[in-house]
Amino acid sequence: MKILIGYDGSKCSEAALEDLRRAGLPASAEALVMTVADVWLWPEEGTTVTEPDPLGLERARAHARQALEEARRLAEVACQRVRAHFPGWEVRAEAIGDSPAWGLIKRADEWSPDLIVVGSHGRSALGRFVLGSVSQKVLYEARCSVRIARAPLRPAEDALRLIVGVDGSSHSHAALETVAARVWPEGTAVRVLSALDGVLSPSDMGPLRWIARDDESSVARWREDLERMVSPLRARGLLTTVVVQRGSAKRALIEEAEKWQADAVFIGARGLRSSGRLSLGSVAAAVASRAPCSVEVIRPREDDLNRKDETTSK
Repeated sequence: MKILIGYDGSKCSEAALEDLRRAGLPASAEALVMTVADVWLWPEEGTTVTEPDPLGLERARAHARQALEEARRLAEVACQRVRAHFPGWEVRAEAIGDSPAWGLIKRADEWSPDLIVVGSHGRSALGRFVLGSVSQKVLYEARCSVRIARAPLRPAEDALRLIVGVDGSSHSHAALETVAARVWPEGTAVRVLSALDGVLSPSDMGPLRWIARDDESSVARWREDLERMVSPLRARGLLTTVVVQRGSAKRALIEEAEKWQADAVFIGARGLRSSGRLSLGSVAAAVASRAPCSVEVIRPREDDLNRKDETTSK
């Protein structure tokens, strides 16, 4: 597994480093800790640059060099911490000068990680959880899964509580498979939640189109299907329950995370843009932005998605 970790020394990125230990990640992995200095690296002397103020140009170069050196220091400090937490990982540090969001996205396009981990931005003036511009841009533009990490709501020694949002799509199946494939401590509890409204409309759903809002027999069949879907989680020893609610999927997932004090929500991304980047559905975007806990948005690789679609169509 390849993991790209964005780090800038803020409290949010500190929380992201700590959250790694509660993400069920494997004992063996390749990790790149990356710090992006928000500077443009001016060409060195000898390069033709239109600049009427030579002293101003030199000051800009000096500022960029200083910022990049600080970025290298931060990345190396974070790298050492990750190594201490995961001695079986191959971890290295990297620092570049660029726009923070696009620097991470471009590096991810080059390196092809399975997961990008970034911190959230904290709370708004109204006390609501919000997503910073860098985290939001990475979440929307990355080609792979993205984990928006937040500090835990409960003591670190408590058993983990995970929520998986399921709507019958191939992306939500990928979220279930991701949780089943991770390594979780004994006592980890999972709630698999499906909301029968909003996200399950004919405009953006295929598998659940046949479920009518007031058709109790169809709802019962869907619950039975969910029970079958979660069997791999139970086989891994996860304490798994199925929750079927009526109402908005966005609201249901966020409120369940708040009420249960979940450690993380796993949810599939939706759709594929012509650029080849998997677009973010409104439910995943809202949950990632407003949930009180870490949120991992699962983007299965395109070849995996095609295999799932072929299997489903048979």
